[in-house]
Amino acid sequence: MKKVEVKTGRPYDILIEHGILQQAGAYIRPLTKAMRAVVVSDTNVAPIYADSVMQSLKENGFEVSLFTFEAGESSKRLATIEKMYQHFFEHNITRSDIAVALGGGVTGDMTGFAAASYLRGIDFVQIPTSLLAQVDSSVGGKTGVDLAAGKNLVGAFWQPILVLIDPETLHTLPQKFYTDGLGEVVKYGCIRSRHLFERLEQENAEDFIDDVIYECVCIKRDVVQNDERDTGERAILNFGHTFGHALEKLNHYAHLTHGEAVSAGAAIITRISEQRGLTEKGTSERLEKLLTKYHLPVASNGYSLKEIVQATRGDKKSTGKSIRFIFLQSIGDCCIVSIDTDDFGTFFEV
Repeated sequence: MKKVEVKTGRPYDILIEHGILQQAGAYIRPLTKAMRAVVVSDTNVAPIYADSVMQSLKENGFEVSLFTFEAGESSKRLATIEKMYQHFFEHNITRSDIAVALGGGVTGDMTGFAAASYLRGIDFVQIPTSLLAQVDSSVGGKTGVDLAAGKNLVGAFWQPILVLIDPETLHTLPQKFYTDGLGEVVKYGCIRSRHLFERLEQENAEDFIDDVIYECVCIKRDVVQNDERDTGERAILNFGHTFGHALEKLNHYAHLTHGEAVSAGAAIITRISEQRGLTEKGTSERLEKLLTKYHLPVASNGYSLKEIVQATRGDKKSTGKSIRFIFLQSIGDCCIVSIDTDDFGTFFEV
């Protein structure tokens, strides 16, 4: 087993081990006095893993219920959260009880937000089953839902009490969503680990996926500990995301997965920053070659740069009249640059 300690305002551990999903209850029990647990999952994951997790919780003294929602980003709405609240109420969830997020990023984000807000806060556990959730979204305490105006515009910072990562779950992950997670993996190599980036170039990520998960989690842990509330350094985790979120919005949150959108966003912004002399020459070509290796997009799916730039307005990374963009200086090294929205036309030449 690999253990990563996260020393935020409310510390917790991330445990990485094959088969740990079936032992979830044994690891959760010492951390809580809860009598009841609600497992939250979607219609894709629940049929595969919910029974195992619920049985383990029952064996460790929890009264367990299951809340499921329709799989997909389109469910990441306040309407689903309201249904979740109703389930909590009907199953007598108190402030001392817990929620367990079993699934990908959408499940974790929504469960965390419901836990943060129901009765002004109950504990929750993350059991991420997708690569994207295991390497990124399950760690750091960002929770939330989408609005029609954009992604994750409503949410809260609410740290889990435990994260259990079982790489075995990746064997049931459709290839499209495995590839989706690799978009975030490449991001971590870009912003903080030349070693990871080079290994992804030289080997096949699937052959060392345990190491991939561990290194990405450690990078995010370090960043989150330094900036839990996303007021400074944590912004580097948004490399590729500003344009990525714009592309998701333009595609009506269909056609492109989150990781694919981040991949395209990273490629586009790096081409621009290299043209502006902010990024070491050759970086863009190297990044695009790696993304292509893992079948990730490097283009905008038919949208013009002007359309993408316009779609960034209202992004949650906006601070007053500017938006923070993350530019690579070289592989493994990045910087945060705030660009005034009035200067977008000049900077992006649109």
